[in-house]
Amino acid sequence: MPTLYIVFMSICFTGLCGGSASGKTTVTRKIIEALDVPWVVLLSMDSFYKVLSAEEQSLAASNDYNFDHPDAFDFDLLTNILRKLKQGKSVKIPVYDFATHGREKDWKTVYGASVIIFEGIMAFTDKKLLQLLDMKIFVDTDSDIRLVRRLRRDITERGRDIEGVIKQYNKFVKPAFEQYIEPTMRLADIVVPRGGGNMVAIDLIVQHVHSQLEKVRKVTLTDLQTWLPWLLRTRPNPSRRPSVFWRAHPRSGSCTPSSGTSRETRFYP
Repeated sequence: MPTLYIVFMSICFTGLCGGSASGKTTVTRKIIEALDVPWVVLLSMDSFYKVLSAEEQSLAASNDYNFDHPDAFDFDLLTNILRKLKQGKSVKIPVYDFATHGREKDWKTVYGASVIIFEGIMAFTDKKLLQLLDMKIFVDTDSDIRLVRRLRRDITERGRDIEGVIKQYNKFVKPAFEQYIEPTMRLADIVVPRGGGNMVAIDLIVQHVHSQLEKVRKVTLTDLQTWLPWLLRTRPNPSRRPSVFWRAHPRSGSCTPSSGTSRETRFYP
């Protein structure tokens, strides 16, 4: 009897938006810790900065390139990768080097999961990207706190000098927040004031994700009871991967072949 591999489609795709150094990564980490479930994928928008030309590299070196504009991100690559992840497929993620302002040669392999969390300053600015998100969270933090955090982070972690960080903040970061980021707060399902320190908001988010996971778990267990005896009787050919997968119809209790993409659980012999 061949081994049956169960591939679960992502069932909770959460997006986090907020200003630079607002605490998005901290909120995300606390959500993941509180969820305490396997198969969670975390993606940062920082990985999807565009590859800079030689002229743009020179501007970046003098803190004159605008990294806080929608045009700085490769939304086509980003949307394509997130769509594949939501379908349960493995993908290659670029690794961005903030010191050289370029992508590293080796990309990181990421696999599909039951929970996907995506965070970034422009997470809510692209319509195609918004359509992929099941839950939208905006992290709202005071601007003075965000500036202090950005100074500390860019100097200690990214090798920047204080003059360059302040210049970039006043020229690009602050105007971008007011023009592109803050207006998207109205699109959020949940607004988290004070960032990672707001455990009440984080607990509510975790409860919602758990409720979605539980709903899908119950459906999956019911489907397995219906499908598994039939699948074991069919004894598919283990020498090849099927060109179709079997999709169950829980209401009728039957299984029919289907081609194309589905959010259903798939069994690959």
